[in-house]
Amino acid sequence: MQVTLLDYGAGNVRSVRNAIASLGFSVTDVQQPEDIAHADILVFPGVGSFGAAMTRLRQEGYAEPLLRYLHEDRPFLGICLGLQTLFEGSEESPGVAGLGLIPGVIRRFDDRRLAVPQIGWNDIVPRKPSGLLAGYQGEKLYFVHSFRAVGTEANRPWILAETLYGEPFISVVERGNVAACQFHPEKSGKAGLRLLANFLARRQAEGALSVRGDAPVRTTLAKRIIACLDVRANDAGDLVVTKGDQYDVREKGEVRNLGKPVDLARRYYEEGADEISFLNITGFRDFPLQDQPMLEVLRRTSENVFVPLTIGGGIRSFTDKRGRFSTALDVAAEYFRSGADKVSIGSDAVAVVEEYLRTGRPTGESSIEQISRVYGNQAVVISIDPRRVYVSSPNATRHQVIESAIPGPDGERYCWYQCTVRGGREGRDVDAVELARACEALGAGEILLNCIDRDGTNSGFDLELIAQVKEAVSIPVIASSGAGRVEHFSEVFERTGADAALAAGIFHRREVPIAAVKEHLRQRGIPVR
Repeated sequence: MQVTLLDYGAGNVRSVRNAIASLGFSVTDVQQPEDIAHADILVFPGVGSFGAAMTRLRQEGYAEPLLRYLHEDRPFLGICLGLQTLFEGSEESPGVAGLGLIPGVIRRFDDRRLAVPQIGWNDIVPRKPSGLLAGYQGEKLYFVHSFRAVGTEANRPWILAETLYGEPFISVVERGNVAACQFHPEKSGKAGLRLLANFLARRQAEGALSVRGDAPVRTTLAKRIIACLDVRANDAGDLVVTKGDQYDVREKGEVRNLGKPVDLARRYYEEGADEISFLNITGFRDFPLQDQPMLEVLRRTSENVFVPLTIGGGIRSFTDKRGRFSTALDVAAEYFRSGADKVSIGSDAVAVVEEYLRTGRPTGESSIEQISRVYGNQAVVISIDPRRVYVSSPNATRHQVIESAIPGPDGERYCWYQCTVRGGREGRDVDAVELARACEALGAGEILLNCIDRDGTNSGFDLELIAQVKEAVSIPVIASSGAGRVEHFSEVFERTGADAALAAGIFHRREVPIAAVKEHLRQRGIPVR
C-alpha cells in the first residue's frame, strides 16, 4: 500500500520519507489538491508557524480536500504542526483559523521556569488502548515545539496520550482512522519507528498496552547528549571528521582524520546519541548551492539515522563562482530539504547582533529572522564561540562580567566572555550574554555555547560561562567544549541547568562511550533517554 505525503514546503520531510521507506512502504507526494482524495494513507508532517502553514494550505487549495478526507475518517497521521492544525486556532497566529476538526485553541507554554521551545526527549502517558501504541514501553520520544494543545472536556474524546512539560498537554490524538502526534516519530529512534509502523500497518487495539485513563501525567524531559562532527576537506579533497585543539585541526602538518562523517553519524545513532550535529568548517564558497558537499552528507545520513540532525557552518548569503547569489534562507532551505532539522548560525549571528545593537531595532531581513519566520524558531541554533577576557574590576569594561573562581594571568578576579568570528581568530566587541539575548529576541530557538579556552582540553565545561548565559535567556542552552570524562556531564547539568551537552573528540576516539555517559547520569538521578 502506498503512503501519500502532504509536503507544503516547510522543513525536513526527507526524514519522514526515509522513515516510511525503511518500514517497507512506498511514498508519493501530493502534487495537486485532487491527489488527497486518491490517497490510501495520508501523512502530514508540519514545522514552522501555525499561520504560515494554514495560509499555505489555503493558498495551494489543500485545505478543503484535506478537511473532506478527515471528515470521511480515512487513514491520516499528522506530525507536530500537523497535529496543531487540526484545532480551531493558535495563539501563535491570532485570527488565523485552523482546520477546526478538534475543539480548542493551541496555547504557548507560559511557565517562565521552562526553557521554550521544549526541545528534546519526553514521555507520553496513554489515556486509552490503541493499536497506534502497540508495543510502546514507556520510551522517550522527540519533541520540539513552543505551542501545545490543552486537554478540555470538549476534546477529551480525541485524547490518546498526554505529556507533562510544566503542565499537561496533548501529545497524541486519535479518533477512528485519524491520528496525530506532537512528537516526531521519524526522529524518535526505534521507538518512534515502531509507532509509525503501527499506524502504517493499521494495528488494532488488541495489541496495545493496558492503560489507566485517570493516571496522573508524570513525564520528564531528558537531558540530551549530542555528538558533534566537525567536517572539512583534507589536503586530498576528501571530506573527513576532524577535531581541533583550541580550534587548530592540524597535527604534524596534516588535517586530523577521525573518520567519514556518514559512517560516524550512524555509529553515534546506534550508540544512543540523542542528536547529531555537523559543523562544516570548510568554506566551499565556490560551489553552487545545489552542489555543496554537506548536502550529500545530510542526504545519506538521514537514510539510516532517525534522530535530529543539525548543520552549521556557512549559513549565510553568498555568491558562487558562477555569480549566482543565494540568501541565507536559500541555504537553510536546501539543508532542510536534504535532511537537516536545525541550522546553526555562528559568525553571521555576530554581525547581525552588532547591527541590532547599533540601531536598537531588528531589520526583519537577517538570517536569524528570515529562517525562524519561515521554519520556526526551533529550527535556528546560535553557535557562540567566546573566550575569556580578564579585567581588574567590573568597572573596567562595559561588558557583563563574572567574579571567577579561576584567576587571570595577573591574578585578576573578573572576566567577561568575548565573542569571536572566523573560527576564533578574530574577537569582537560583543559579549556572550549580549549575543545570546539579542539572538533570542530576533527569533533563535536554541544556544550552542562553545568555549575557546576549553576546546580540546578535556578539562571540563566552562561552568561559569554556561551558568551566566543560561540565566540570561529562556531558550534551551547546549553546553560545549571541554568534556573529558563522564563526571563532566553530570557536573554541567547539576551546576548550570544546561539542557544538553555536546562532545566530539572523546566520542570519536572512543575515550568516553555515549552509553557510559548516560549510565553515569542515570546513577546521578539525571533523566536521560
